[in-house]
Amino acid sequence: MSQTLTEKKTLLHVKNLKTHYFTEEGVVPAVDGVDFKIKKGETLAIVGESGSGKSQTSLSIMRLIPSPPGKIVDGEINYDGENLLEKSDNEMRKIRGNKISMIFQEPMTSLNPVFRVGDQISESLILHQGLNAKEALEQSIKLLKLVGIPEAERRVHAFPHELSGGMRQRVMIAIALACNPELLIADEPTTALDVTIQNQILELMKDLKTKLDTSIMLITHDLGVVAEMADRVVVMYSGQIVEQADVYTIFENPRHPYTEGLLKSMPTPEKKQGKLYAIEGVVPNPLHLPLGCRFAPRCEYATELCHREMPETIKISDEEEVRCWKYTNRWEA
Repeated sequence: MSQTLTEKKTLLHVKNLKTHYFTEEGVVPAVDGVDFKIKKGETLAIVGESGSGKSQTSLSIMRLIPSPPGKIVDGEINYDGENLLEKSDNEMRKIRGNKISMIFQEPMTSLNPVFRVGDQISESLILHQGLNAKEALEQSIKLLKLVGIPEAERRVHAFPHELSGGMRQRVMIAIALACNPELLIADEPTTALDVTIQNQILELMKDLKTKLDTSIMLITHDLGVVAEMADRVVVMYSGQIVEQADVYTIFENPRHPYTEGLLKSMPTPEKKQGKLYAIEGVVPNPLHLPLGCRFAPRCEYATELCHREMPETIKISDEEEVRCWKYTNRWEA
């Protein structure tokens, strides 16, 4: 009998992760005390507006924060029981691509324009799997077929500019999957693609997850993609997690006012008439963060307490938590 997600082992456990950028204007807390887990075979979606810290969290896990000006200043990134922050650069190079792979959001800038796509896939296979050039090319063709690229024997010799956006994204997925990673981090993998290609890429990722039992950390601002792909959801705002729960709970019973706002702003067939809902205001300037709850200046429920003090994270159940004063005994509506 197959294991349920609750029974499966934790593959990644991020604890109190803090990643700061040290600029001339001051310190930017891009990731500010983030905690979450990803289990084997699970898809965890991380959602939030631009500037919420989603991509910085993924780059921190990969240890790809540009230094200077960025630095991981606190926390743990435990992968398969070992803290990645204690690994040397050489050890991390062996983990990247081999154990944890990442698909970046813009394939045209992530692929090297002067190398054929087959060479770019082969590089990882030669480096991590010890294949020779001929074996790596054969495996590259298999991977292109796996990600649904037609005429793979011919296209393995193509340059990135000779392929469409959807095909380039499939090549990026092929590179990410070359060494059968246990964890695939996908940063906005469908942003630059049209809707039909988006659906094909998402179906491909679901299929690969089933075939290879890969865990996926999906970074997106698109709640439609979350509903389609995720088992659990982490909602980020201004460098912090404001809510996390299983995908059904997030959509049926959102607890944080920010999550409510994100869901209300989703287009649905019933909202054909009139303007879409939008959360008023903007994400705060990370150099001048509000004193209390970071969402308070935009929140319709905010009280004096919200503007004065930062709420703690409240554990609702084993799988559900929220950072909001509404769920404490200090709340007065």
